[in-house]
Amino acid sequence: MRSGFVNIFGRPNAGKSTLLNALIGEKMAIVSSKVQTTRHRIKAFLNKPGEYQVIFSDTPGIIDPKYKLHERMMDSVKTALEDADLALLIVDVNDDLAEMDAIFSALRLKVPAIVVLNKIDVAANGRLPEAEAFFATRPYCKQLVRISALQKVHLQKLLDAILQYLPEAAAFYSEDDLSDLPTKFFVGELIREKVYELFGDEIPYHTAVMVNEFKEKESLVKIQADIIVNRETQKAIIIGDKGKMIKQLGMKARADIENFIQQKVFLELFVKVRPKWRDNEVQLKEYGYR
Repeated sequence: MRSGFVNIFGRPNAGKSTLLNALIGEKMAIVSSKVQTTRHRIKAFLNKPGEYQVIFSDTPGIIDPKYKLHERMMDSVKTALEDADLALLIVDVNDDLAEMDAIFSALRLKVPAIVVLNKIDVAANGRLPEAEAFFATRPYCKQLVRISALQKVHLQKLLDAILQYLPEAAAFYSEDDLSDLPTKFFVGELIREKVYELFGDEIPYHTAVMVNEFKEKESLVKIQADIIVNRETQKAIIIGDKGKMIKQLGMKARADIENFIQQKVFLELFVKVRPKWRDNEVQLKEYGYR
């Protein structure tokens, strides 16, 4: 039996969350084409009873913090560095390789690392051999694996490589669990994903979601959540003309939540304005950014 912590690091939009979901076979992390979608460290467990338990952590994309919210996000990256048995350094093969090398070198890893060359299905001509030659010489790189997380190409090859580096140990968590996070957390994330999906410009980056009520009744689950924004103009955009946008957001979020928890859902959403919440210590703690 092999068990261990495998933490995923990389720039925003490198494909970390897509990889986590593909490996687990469930939607554990929300996904968007917009940067900074992942704000929390999300643990997910891949179990094969009697053989292995891989505890994956999806971490926020590595950025230079501009707000206290960003500092919290980078704190979760630092925490993930401390308890890893293995690091997956995920690279979009079309990104600037030297820039990625600088980010990975700055992590000062104390554990082995597999460099995961992602998006091979859309790699520019000659880019793959160039990336392989570049990272093969880096001191932090113990192994290279090419994948396409979106197309689920070479995932078994990656898993085989991961298992080589995990210690022999009993499972840390119940083999029936997929995560140590509560259902309430994933509900909030699914609502936030719809904000990223439906609204452009700065709206998603100024938005948080707080689930205030999650009550399981006989025939359905009642959920009430607040969508937090910075300004009244943002509130008006999310609500939309005659409530059109908030209704659309609610319908889409409810469908995903029902699929996730496999129960009927009554979802009630409110939009609230909290100016400068991204730099407010008390509000950040209230919204789950500890």
